[in-house]
Amino acid sequence: MAHPFIDAHRREHGTYHPGWGGPEFSSWQDEQLSWKTTCYVGDWSFLWDVVIEGPDALKVFRDSSINSFEKFAIGQAKHLVQCDDNGKVICDGVLLRLAEDRFATQGATAHYSAWLVAQGSYEVTWREQKTFQFQVSGPSALALSQKLTGEDLTDIKFMHFRDVTIAGSPVYAVRQGMAGEIGFEFHGRAEDAEQVMSAILETGEEFGIRRLGRRTAMINHLEASFPTGGWHYLKAPGPEGFQEWVGEHFDRYGLKTAVRGSFESDDLNDYLQSPVSMGWGKSVKFDHEFTGREALEKEIADPQRVRVTLEFNSEDVVDVYASLFGQDAPYAFLDIPQQQRWFTWADAVQDEDGAVVGTSTTPGYSYYFRKVLALAYVHPRYAEAGTGVKVLWGEPGTRQKLIRATVAPAPYKQDNRRSELGQVAV
Repeated sequence: MAHPFIDAHRREHGTYHPGWGGPEFSSWQDEQLSWKTTCYVGDWSFLWDVVIEGPDALKVFRDSSINSFEKFAIGQAKHLVQCDDNGKVICDGVLLRLAEDRFATQGATAHYSAWLVAQGSYEVTWREQKTFQFQVSGPSALALSQKLTGEDLTDIKFMHFRDVTIAGSPVYAVRQGMAGEIGFEFHGRAEDAEQVMSAILETGEEFGIRRLGRRTAMINHLEASFPTGGWHYLKAPGPEGFQEWVGEHFDRYGLKTAVRGSFESDDLNDYLQSPVSMGWGKSVKFDHEFTGREALEKEIADPQRVRVTLEFNSEDVVDVYASLFGQDAPYAFLDIPQQQRWFTWADAVQDEDGAVVGTSTTPGYSYYFRKVLALAYVHPRYAEAGTGVKVLWGEPGTRQKLIRATVAPAPYKQDNRRSELGQVAV
């Protein structure tokens, strides 16, 4: 029997995500090829953007996150990960240091950080700011961004940012690369969004730019192995009162996450993930006290789950679709290129003897690799590339199928994010 928190999420139907501006623009196949051949622009402006400011601002993040802040300069960005007492991830996101005592963070980390401030234990304030966040990534992203800003940009190191101007508007150019390619995320005032997007698309024509729609946006996270809350991991509920507070202050879209999949457990922690299981172990630094430290010290010493990519057997996937045309009850629909609703998948991963050795997350179809892939968290003895496992497809009480799968590296696609910009041909 599942945990009550999971039962409640299984009863949800999942909402359609309002982000990325629409389902597709050219076609999802064409858009998927963009980050391997040219570049794309994706609109992440739906993420909440919060500024934390005051003498204790840095302490808010140090106390709550796995990250070290011994070296965190103004103009630097950091992948922020915040956990509960059990070392399970509540949220992750990007943190920007704007000034000595002023920071900005987007998405779920904005929610949790603002809630921490609202508890009144820190001399600090929080405020939401209305911004756009346009992500440009792919082999031609640097050349496009240079022409767009009229600047060289090769001085911006990976996970750093600085001021630039686009279409007369002040913008932060944040160097990252969520598609596993060189990329910049441009942050600016919401009122300037339309003119900046128009400039990106107009300038990008000669560089083969494509606009990324929501049907395929998360496939780049899947190929590049960036587990994303609500898609590839179920976010921990957090402290008492946190979920209710978020609903009161940040329920802009009425999003409701639903849980799907064959995995069953009455222990909520079996559905949740830690920084270790999601491949973020190198970011866990024990140079400070933080929530979840004791649990993570134990887990790093003896990890029970490792992040991998699973390649679904194509014949078995075709059989899932073929069931739609048979007389028996069909298998659960495997939507491609990815699900359209806000679902978190947790399917049981089994070994040859039928023992559960991990969980498989939301599957997606890579048009470039012509495979259905899924990020999964498996016991270390099953993490070697080439290992055969099986994914139990279908929820409890429905017709189920064992889909053969092969363990592959995570990231699945070659990671080019940290390429030296000065050596990139433009």
